[in-house]
Order: sequence, then C-alpha cells, then structure tokens
Amino acid sequence: MLNFNFYNPTHIVFGKDTLDQLNTLVPLNAKVLITYGGGSVKKFGTLENVIKNLPGRKIFEFGGIEPNPQYETLMKAVDIAKKENIDFLLAVGGGSVMDGTKFIALASKYDGDCLNLLTPDFDLAPVDSAIPLGTVVTLPATGSEMNNGAVISHKGLKVPVFSMHTFPKFSILDPTLTFTLPKNQVANGIIDTFIHTVEQYVTYPVDARFQDRTAEGILKTLIEIGKTTIEEPTNYDARANLVWCATMALNGLIGAGVPQDWTTHMIGHEITAMFGVDHGKTLAILQPAIWEVRKEKKREKLIQYAERVWNIEEINNDLKIKQAIEKTRSFFEELGVKTHLSDYGITKDKIDDLILALEKNHRTSLSETGDLSLEISREILEKAL
Repeated sequence: MLNFNFYNPTHIVFGKDTLDQLNTLVPLNAKVLITYGGGSVKKFGTLENVIKNLPGRKIFEFGGIEPNPQYETLMKAVDIAKKENIDFLLAVGGGSVMDGTKFIALASKYDGDCLNLLTPDFDLAPVDSAIPLGTVVTLPATGSEMNNGAVISHKGLKVPVFSMHTFPKFSILDPTLTFTLPKNQVANGIIDTFIHTVEQYVTYPVDARFQDRTAEGILKTLIEIGKTTIEEPTNYDARANLVWCATMALNGLIGAGVPQDWTTHMIGHEITAMFGVDHGKTLAILQPAIWEVRKEKKREKLIQYAERVWNIEEINNDLKIKQAIEKTRSFFEELGVKTHLSDYGITKDKIDDLILALEKNHRTSLSETGDLSLEISREILEKAL
C-alpha cells in the first residue's frame, strides 16, 4: 500500500425527511445564499422546503448554474456574496451546483484574479479561507457532496479546482429527493459513480486489500441495483444504495494509498467540451476502449475485476479480461446509454480535433503511470468509434 494522508471533515446526514435538520446545521444568524441549477428544485418543492427549514436567517437565492458550471455565471454569484456579506452557502442540486458553489466559496474570499483559482495541474487553489458551505443532494453522481474538488468550465475548457477549505460542512442525502430525476440523469449518475470507482481500482496492485474490497462492493452494488433504480425510481432501497455509493466512490476512502488513473475523465472532458455529450455518456464510451488498448498495462487488476466483480471463472485469463470488458459495456447499454462515439455523431475525422485539445490542455501523459501519450489517446478514440 502506498503512503497517504486522509482527511474528510464532512458531516453526512442520510435518509428520509432529513431536511428538517437544516435548522441545526446552518448557523442561526447566517446570511445564506442558496444556489441551484434549473427549475426542478422549484418545480418539485425542494427549494421551498429548504427555505422553510431555515427560519430566522436572511436568505438570498442564485439560480441558473449550468451543467458544467460556467466561470462567468459563477462570478455573478460571487458579486452577490460580496455585496451582501454572505457568510454561508447552501448548494441544492447535483454535482454541477455543488462544484459551482465551491468555486463561489473560494472566489468570494479571494482578492486577486479569480482565474488563478482554476488549477489545471490539480494543485490546491491559492487561498487562505472560503465561505463555509453545505449541500442538499438531488442528483447522485459526482460525490462532490463529500470531497473538496470541483470542475469549472471556462472558454470551452473544463478545469479542476481544489482547496482544503471547500469540503462541505455538511451534506444532506435524502434519497427521496432524487425520485423525480429523469431516467437519463440516473443512468449518467450510475455510470459516473462506476467510473469514479474503477479509476481508483483498475490500475496496478499495491496490496491495498481494504480499498480493493470496498471498491468491489461499490461496483457490485451498482450492477445489482442499476437497472432497478432506473425502472423503479421510487424504490427507496435501490435509490438509497445508489446515493451512498456515489458519495463513497469519491470521498477519498477507496483512493487512499492506491494509484489512480483518471484517463477516462480527462479524455471525456474534452468530448463534452467539444461536442456537448453528457459527462456520464463520455465515460461509458471511453472506458471499454481504454481497457481494450491498455489491457496489458492493467492486466492483473483487470483479471481481479473479472473474477471478483463479474464472477468470471474462465480458466484463460485473456478470456476473463475480454468477458469483463464485454460485460461492462453491456451493463452501460442496459442502462440505456450508448457506448460508441458514432452513436453520438462523432466521426473519425473529429479525432484530430480531440487530440489537439488534449495537447493544448497538457493532457499528454495520462494514466496511473503517466505513460499514456497522445498517440495512445488517438488509439483509444479510434477504438471507441
């Protein structure tokens, strides 16, 4: 097992009817800016219930945070936070809203050019403090409710933001708040959670047994409940398991002391930025292709994945890997998500543009071993057609 530092101070409040705990979680004298995305939190009464459970606070609202939150939009919220002396932020929504709110928390306390907070090399943002924030999760996918990372879009680029000051103080995870999600968004969330897990698991062995077994538990759970929670959106037990898996997949626990890849996400971000394909769908397109190209580099962990997650008992290890990749693709397809670039109108002649974007954004030595070059990225994209 590799050396690691693990720190996660987020207080999780999980279960039905937990919004009423907001009154004890948010300071009584706070000036609160509630952030959200489109109109769904209003349409389904979530925003009204949130405000009802914050009596005595001065409440401000900022809506319209986009999927892949835009820097320019978030800076408008920063202006409000500064003008009104906001001292608590409450994100009500999914990963984009939570990510955007983390940026608002940092930028509102930063005196320099806020573009400096965007850190392409995954460095910590240069800040000493941030406005404290909490979250009310309405879309299980990104795990942003229990980590300190965010992804912000600026001029067509998706750029990470990290700070030790952006762990949410608390996150409310009420699975019933996700019942009204469209099937498409639930499927994307399942795949995002699945890929978060394998990016930290299907790398190379370092004898991190707890991390491996926990990752395998998340993956097996997603396989068991994935189709059910799409077809039966009000099945509380299925949805509760999805919500918790999404949180646990990216709160640092399974990534502690193990090598991490993130190739799928890095190339996927470029596809989203260039063609507007949903983040979860880009991951479903790329992961099988990446494993096909990198199966020798990842051989030991792919065999372990085949045996422990898919229960493949084939004697021939090459066949185990082949079947595991096929079963993974089939799982994504069964969720209603297509797994080839051509399914989204992306043709071979567009690969040059994607390679140029990867080069421009310094994504030229990806993977857990840093040896995944632009030439290999091209091979992956061609395989994904």
